[in-house]
Amino acid sequence: MKSISVFEIIKVGIGPSSSHTMGPWNAAELFLNVIRKDHKLSEVKEVFVEFFGSLAKTGIGHGTDIAGMLGLSGEDFKTIDTKKITEKIDAIKSAGALKLGAEVEVPFVYGHHLILNMSKNLDFHPNGMIFKAIFNDGTELEQDYYSIGGGFVATQEETSADEVLTQTLYPCHHGKDVQFYCDKLEVSFSDLVYINEESWRTREEIDAHALDIWENIKNCIYKGVTQEGILPGGLRVVRRAAGLNRKLLGADNKYRNQAQWYKMVFDAETNFVNINKWISCFALAVNEENASFGRIITAPTNGASGIIPAVLMYSQAFTEFSGDDAVIRFLLVAGEIGTLFKKNATISAAMGGCQAETGVSSAMAAAGLTEIMGGTPGQVLMAAEIAMEHHLGLTCDPVGGLVQIPCIERNSMGAIKAITAANIAIESDPANARVTLDEVIQTMWETAQSMNDRFKETSEGGLAIAVNITEC
Repeated sequence: MKSISVFEIIKVGIGPSSSHTMGPWNAAELFLNVIRKDHKLSEVKEVFVEFFGSLAKTGIGHGTDIAGMLGLSGEDFKTIDTKKITEKIDAIKSAGALKLGAEVEVPFVYGHHLILNMSKNLDFHPNGMIFKAIFNDGTELEQDYYSIGGGFVATQEETSADEVLTQTLYPCHHGKDVQFYCDKLEVSFSDLVYINEESWRTREEIDAHALDIWENIKNCIYKGVTQEGILPGGLRVVRRAAGLNRKLLGADNKYRNQAQWYKMVFDAETNFVNINKWISCFALAVNEENASFGRIITAPTNGASGIIPAVLMYSQAFTEFSGDDAVIRFLLVAGEIGTLFKKNATISAAMGGCQAETGVSSAMAAAGLTEIMGGTPGQVLMAAEIAMEHHLGLTCDPVGGLVQIPCIERNSMGAIKAITAANIAIESDPANARVTLDEVIQTMWETAQSMNDRFKETSEGGLAIAVNITEC
């Protein structure tokens, strides 16, 4: 089984979806590299992309088509000015052409060169797509890709034998492996992750990477609490984080920048009701940014990107478990829990419903919080298990194919569940637990396989059909 760095699970992303936006964007970049392997981009006469299954059915709401066009245009979602995305897409559509790989202009007519095929699924995965290039000499190049969750992309032909795998010193592919090595080495959960992460980068680089993620989280929350208005997409969903932030701080509390706002949050009244509202505010802020093609931290997906920021911000602002070291260890443990779900189940809503997104993220956040609260490895694993146990069977039924209803509020609920799970675990003896993390991961995967496809990010069941969009 492949070892996965925690920074593949928790990483800089762009809204609104990791599997439906970032995955196709990454696939387009990979296809450009495939072309460049044996050709020059100037040899390309036309390029096509066809999206299938879940990618097609919720493609408009998730920006799948936008991601495909910008990816083929050579744009990088980690650096693109998100405020100019609409302008760039309008330019492609009006010109009927795009600049392939930012190098050469080729014709590109929406609906001809880019197709959302809602009537067909590719066999390998519900998030399938096919890219095709036709060259000036008449030859063709075609490649299928599958967005398998969290922005990860694979081809059907890829096998582990073809990959150069990084081998960690103490491979942890299951929760029982974590417990075994922590006991054997007499180290904490985060210490074990530190050791294994050094297979990819130095300890100094690990710390710097984690703190950079924390800075991105704070930036995203701050943007979310300072933005008013209606979210894009047609549902007329009103942003709420800014209003909630304003009420919690009070009318007399004025700030001019993020640092001042951050200090005011730390100095805010800390009764239970206010803290509870702040947690929701943080989660809402991130997911409202995600719904607006904002830059967020994928953790492990975009639809669930508000949970870890909300819980981490809670720990820093309202508990004694704060500081840079706590931030780093929180993220390391949270990321490692995410790898266990990716390896043994799924982090794709198109495969497993929302239990695979908000459920996994809640488990990750619960584990990270328990770690910095001083929990033992057994308590950390227990917290992750509790959080996921109470997300089992959660469907993915986005109204209008948009990551807004019920997705935004669901992140607030996932954050509260994570904190509750951590509090239960820290006061419990794992030896008395009747359910292990490995068992709940297996159960989640079995539940995913049994779940009707209508509830797996297709917008063909649940709230997606119960809500009358025209009345929104």
